[in-house]
Parts: sequence; C-alpha cells; structure tokens
Amino acid sequence: MAQRDRVMRMSVEQPLWRALAGYRVLAMIYAIGLFAAAHDGFARPWLAIAYFAVLGVWTLATLPQVASAAACTKPFLAVDLTVALTGILITPLADAVQRVHDGGPTLPSIWTAGSVLAFAIKGGWRWAALASTLVAVANLIERGTPARDTVHNVVLVWVASIAIGYVVEVARASERTLARALEIEAATRERERLARDIHDSVLQVLAMVQRRGAVIGGEAAELGRMAGEQEVALRTLVSGGLVPVSRASEDDARGAVVRGAAEDEPDDGPVDLRSLLAPHAGSRVSLAEPGAPVPLAPQAAREVAAAVGAALDNVRRHAGEQARAWILVEDEPDEAIVTVRDDGPGIPEGRLAQAEGEGRLGVAQSIRGRLRDLGGSADVISVPGQGTEVELRVPKHHRQTNDPRGKAEQR
Repeated sequence: MAQRDRVMRMSVEQPLWRALAGYRVLAMIYAIGLFAAAHDGFARPWLAIAYFAVLGVWTLATLPQVASAAACTKPFLAVDLTVALTGILITPLADAVQRVHDGGPTLPSIWTAGSVLAFAIKGGWRWAALASTLVAVANLIERGTPARDTVHNVVLVWVASIAIGYVVEVARASERTLARALEIEAATRERERLARDIHDSVLQVLAMVQRRGAVIGGEAAELGRMAGEQEVALRTLVSGGLVPVSRASEDDARGAVVRGAAEDEPDDGPVDLRSLLAPHAGSRVSLAEPGAPVPLAPQAAREVAAAVGAALDNVRRHAGEQARAWILVEDEPDEAIVTVRDDGPGIPEGRLAQAEGEGRLGVAQSIRGRLRDLGGSADVISVPGQGTEVELRVPKHHRQTNDPRGKAEQR
C-alpha cells in the first residue's frame, strides 16, 4: 500500500495574530475618530493629519505582516514600534499644550498597544518588556511629568504585554509537548501495523522453515535452525520497536508539526466483507454468511479479513492441518461480527500472555491490534479440549486514522 507523509500543523498562537490584525485596524479608526472630534483644538492640525495618513497607510499595508509569526519579522517590528513612538513624541507639537498637560490622548492612542502586543506574541515576555519600556519612556517625555494617569497607563500596558508574552511562551512549550506525544502515538501505531504485516508473512515463513527443516533433517535441519534464530531476532525487534525521533517544527513561528505515515486509501465506497472472506473457505474451513452484502469501509474490511486470516493461521499451526474451522459472519445495524471457531485442543490458561511476553504477536497484534485500531474489539474464548473461538466486532461507521485528533493536512 502506497504511503505519503501525513502532516498536522498546530499553532495555538495563530488566532492571536488574527485578533491582533483586527485590533490594529479598529485602533487606527478609533485614533482618527478622536482627532476628528477634537481637531479644532489642535495647534497644528496639519501635522496630525500627515501622521494619520502615514498611520492609516502603514496599518492597512502591513496587515499581511501581522497575519503570522513567520511574516512578522524583526525589521518590521522595529519600524512598527518607531511609527508608534513617533506619534507619541510629536503629540505636543500637534496638539494644544493645555490638552497635553490635562492628559489628552496621544496621536496613536491605543494603536500603540497593538505594536507592543506584536512584540509579545512574536518574542515572548522579554520582547514585550523591551517594547513596553520604550513606550513608557516616550509617554513620560510626551507628558513632561510622571502624572498619575500617565503612570497608570504605562503600568497597564507593561503588565498586560508581559503577561501575554509569557502565556504565548507557555502555549508554545505545551504545543511542542503535545506534538511530540501525538508523533510518538502515530509512530507506535505504524510500528504495530508493520508488526502485524511481518507476523502474517515473514515470521510465519521462518517458523514453517524451522519446523520442516527439523523433520527433514540433514542440511535442511541446519537451514531450519538458522531460520529459527532469525525468527527469534526478528520477533525481538518487532516487539521492542524503535523510539521515534522528534521532528517538531523547524520553524516554531509556524507552529508545532506532527508527522506520521498515512496509508493511501481508495476513494471507492464500502466493500462487501463476504467477498474478502470467501477465499478462506475450503475443505476444512466452513463459511456461514448472510444472504445480503455486509458493507464496510475498504480499509476496515481488509483489516477484518486479515485478522480472520491470522486466526486461521493459528488454527493450522496449533491445532494441526486436520483441524476444522468455522467462520460465521453476522450483519448488525451498527456493527459487523465475525466469529472464527475451531475444534482444536484449545489454549491453556495464561498461554496468550506468555506468548505476547515472548514476542509472539499473532493474537496481540494481528488480531486484537487490528480490531482496536478500527474502534472494535476481539475476544478470544478457549477451553482446553473444547477448541477456541475468536469473536471480532467492528463498527460500520468508524474511519481508521493514525491521527488521534482526526484533522491533518496531507502532502
């Protein structure tokens, strides 16, 4: 089955950038409205008009720069803060002296906070502290004296920006941790899928070569011994697995990235489970099925058929070639049920747990693992001397995915 990279990009700060872009536009309109309401009292209204023309053009032209952290570069932040500081410092030149001393608003007014917040979202609380300190100095110079309302506004901007910067840093750390956890889970699921495929093919062949070689003897016995050694080594590798290497986003500004292998699934509609189980029927395997189709998603149907095949392999391997098996297919409104029963000697109590501990994953991965990934269940009922029954239940409307959150960008 062909595979492609499944990439899910997470960015908890992206909504903050969108909110900041909207804030800057609204703050610009508010600042212009304040000037329009009191322009008669300005000493040099033409200077204020020139500044607001620059502020309006700058705000609208730089909307793409505040759309994401990647576009919001350091040079842009520096120029943006310069625009805000310039507006504060030229306020005494444009406005009346009395209005300045009475605590009138600066030319950029609350637009300045947007520039400081951009520093906070981009670089965290340290960048926020730097930008808000520069704004505080400019406000004190503009007022000429540390009046109570000026100090109040300065402290408010300083605390708010640092708090937001700190929250952004914590969110980024949590985002990377979550991305790592999701990536480990995706890698674990992929490892389990590979383990099932290996068990269904390579390990079965090696085990058969080992048994036949021991029966034939001679050089074949030596070949069987080597196959047995390779089987043990491969089982150890499959059961132990590898620790996946973290591949979080190379650019933190774009958010954490989770990558995992995703199988290409056909776009066809549901398939009839009966058609996939029919090849298992034979002289010693009886198949009982409904008269109507049993529709399942293609991937789910293939996994159920593979689990049935693994159960029949266990019958042939542990109950002998002469053992009989029965496959019963039941079509329920919300789920499909497939039962595989044999007349073998049964499984001794505790044998399944022991086999899993030895790296023999026939039941744990090839059967139970497959059904678990489909959102279903696999129950094994066995009484020594009375055969074994494996009941597979799979919901009809579950879509298998390696992405626990169910949202992924494919590329």
